[in-house]
Amino acid sequence: MASPGTLNAFRLPPLPTIREIIKLFKLQAVKQLSQNFLLDLRLTDKIVRKAGNLTNAYVYEVGPGPGGITRSILNARVAELLVVEKDTRFIPGLQMLSEAAPGKLRIVHGDVLTYKIEKAFPESLKRQWEDDPPDVHIIGNLPFSVSTPLIFKWLENVSCRNGPFAYGRTQMTLTFQKEVAERLTASKGSKQRSRLSIMAQYLCHVRNSFTIPGRAFVPKPKVDVGVVHFTPLVQPKIEQPFKLVEKVVQNAFQFRRKYCHRGLGMLFPEAQRLENTGKLLKLADVDPTLRPYQLSVSHFKSLCDVYRKMCEEDPLLFAYNFREELRHSKGTKPGKEDKTENYRF
Repeated sequence: MASPGTLNAFRLPPLPTIREIIKLFKLQAVKQLSQNFLLDLRLTDKIVRKAGNLTNAYVYEVGPGPGGITRSILNARVAELLVVEKDTRFIPGLQMLSEAAPGKLRIVHGDVLTYKIEKAFPESLKRQWEDDPPDVHIIGNLPFSVSTPLIFKWLENVSCRNGPFAYGRTQMTLTFQKEVAERLTASKGSKQRSRLSIMAQYLCHVRNSFTIPGRAFVPKPKVDVGVVHFTPLVQPKIEQPFKLVEKVVQNAFQFRRKYCHRGLGMLFPEAQRLENTGKLLKLADVDPTLRPYQLSVSHFKSLCDVYRKMCEEDPLLFAYNFREELRHSKGTKPGKEDKTENYRF
């Protein structure tokens, strides 16, 4: 590994532009994969600046594509950059960057949804959860099709302190469709408030850093793009298992325009629905006529704490899924999202 002085002096040599790389390797964005390339290096530099000081840091970039953000990260004087790219068409262009930055860029051909990042960086980088965040960062211009499942996966990792968060409170700087970025940061009472808002905000400090106009991308998406920065909280605002919080929040937002008691009632089998919903709301001190988007994270903390106690009193309750009940009555097959894990508290 180079000495800090050498690292600080590093700049990439002159290289073909991203537009030239796209031409050279005949790269085209695949619409089905919701790929959009960001060609303006001033904007990729700005994304990287929003990640904070990356001097001598270890960075995990997801979905590098033709390498625009990759260049900006390498120019930020990092110790090492690991990129994980699923699409083989982008590998030759990334290898060209690797040759221009000897010993700095590691390329993995793989899927970010399954890649084991916790084994990728030196053990010495690990910090206690209560300490400052480690010198490990996640940065990425995510394809729209994977951004929501990926952030949910990482939020569960934050809750369990594993995956990228085995190193400590790893910070993330990621792009999303503007509407998703607004949901992630939406406050109580906002019409953008959603399941995503609660799940992100109970675990992380979430900041909407800036918006990139759609015209900056090739091909131009129909929407603008938001850059969102996440720092995991030392103490989560709800101290319950991730799956339990997710179930309560998901049910609450089932009917987002109706009173919250309507969606929360779906946590309970029909026979006890009315009684148990009333009990849940009363013990949690939540007004049943509030809409889901009017509920604060504190409201959800109370709801999750009470629901946990109710699950402990009735061990079959957590496994209950109202969609399954509905399906049995209609005789249809289960969908992926209908599986509720049995949880041992």
